[in-house]
Amino acid sequence: MGKGGMSHGGGEEEENMAAWLLGVNNLKIQPFKLPTLGSHDVRVRMKAVGICGSDVHYLKAIFSCADFIVKEPMVIGHECAGIIEEVGSEVKSLDVGDRVALEPGISCWRCNLCKDGRYNLCPDMKFFATPPVHGSLANQVVHPADLCFKLPDNVSLEEGAMCEPLSVGIHACRRANIGPETNVLIMGAGPIGLVTMLAARAFGAPRIVIVDVDDHRLSVAKDLGADDIVKVSTNIQDIGDEVIQIQKTMGVGVDVTFDCAGFGKTVTTALNATQPGGKVCLVGMGHNEMTIPLTPAAAREVDVIGIFRYKNTWPLCLEFIRSGKIDVKPLITHRFGFSQEEVEKAFETSARGGNAIKVMFNL
Repeated sequence: MGKGGMSHGGGEEEENMAAWLLGVNNLKIQPFKLPTLGSHDVRVRMKAVGICGSDVHYLKAIFSCADFIVKEPMVIGHECAGIIEEVGSEVKSLDVGDRVALEPGISCWRCNLCKDGRYNLCPDMKFFATPPVHGSLANQVVHPADLCFKLPDNVSLEEGAMCEPLSVGIHACRRANIGPETNVLIMGAGPIGLVTMLAARAFGAPRIVIVDVDDHRLSVAKDLGADDIVKVSTNIQDIGDEVIQIQKTMGVGVDVTFDCAGFGKTVTTALNATQPGGKVCLVGMGHNEMTIPLTPAAAREVDVIGIFRYKNTWPLCLEFIRSGKIDVKPLITHRFGFSQEEVEKAFETSARGGNAIKVMFNL
């Protein structure tokens, strides 16, 4: 297997093992051959890999997530950090022994989107654990050196792995121009909602209210620094009353709402709760199609913007964590080793939700 797990010749003497998605609810640790190291590549021994909602979707939801469909066995995982074990002949920025966080997407750098700096939208992106590209829940991976970011001394490998989900929040805040005069509403207190909240605070948002259906996640959001919380239902008939409650709780106009769930009800609530001239940023990917009240939102000049993954976020993530502006450690609620039994338990824990926020493998 080559970079990103595409077919390629070569390999390492040590047998490399990885967690392979073989079918719905069928995840097995099996050999995973590495490629010959390219001149601009590094070989990284994985030390921390987090489970993302997309990983769970692939395992549990008919082998798919959004428009991405698994058609053949695939190695899972993309939130990761590790230690450099080998560097290519042209690599000058990293050395053996360096601890690094890995940005999981390899763009082409030739298309117009890449040339324009929007490489996250590259149509030829090779992204860890996105079909047909293999992921990083493995003993070792080979990856381009320029996508491996050296960790500051006071940043742990687990925190390095958390740069991937945090990058989603950072990118969302950049897209929505969050600053010291931006009051923020967040729909959804799952992992992405929580990192978006942390990012918005780091960008200077003076007031943040977060909304969810789950008492435990709302309490976590409050502990992590949300100014206030609102519990809502799953009943679409409650939107009107809930919007009034949200606006009363906010106490000021909602400048930007981040929908971190991606369901018809949450997007509708976001559009209705945001003040005229504000923004709704679509972060979550719950449903592909939904019926939402766009015309009333347009009449109030509420801008709707989307995000997809991130770009150029790792340096800022690491600086926020290094400086203490963002603390991602409380988000890591469960830890597992890298054995067949523990891999299965870890994914079951993540899929159940409950008090699990971020499930992390320590390899």
